[in-house]
Amino acid sequence: MKTDQPGHVQKEEADLAEQRRLAEAVRAACIHAALAGYEDASLSGLCHEGVWERVIDAMRELKLEEIIQRVRSKESMSSS
Repeated sequence: MKTDQPGHVQKEEADLAEQRRLAEAVRAACIHAALAGYEDASLSGLCHEGVWERVIDAMRELKLEEIIQRVRSKESMSSS
């Protein structure tokens, strides 16, 4: 149920902005992990399949809780 109250709209917009910041942080962390995993696997001399397995493993090993906390701490610092 959607209302036309300004406070409700502002809260919804703030929630969407927070979700976007979180999604962007997760995307950036995935890219960073993938690149680091690729470099590490390439330097180790793994075959093409082994490199891709290492890239996927690097993204699976991401600590999502840490990303969420980092985004939230940045938000709390910017709203202070």
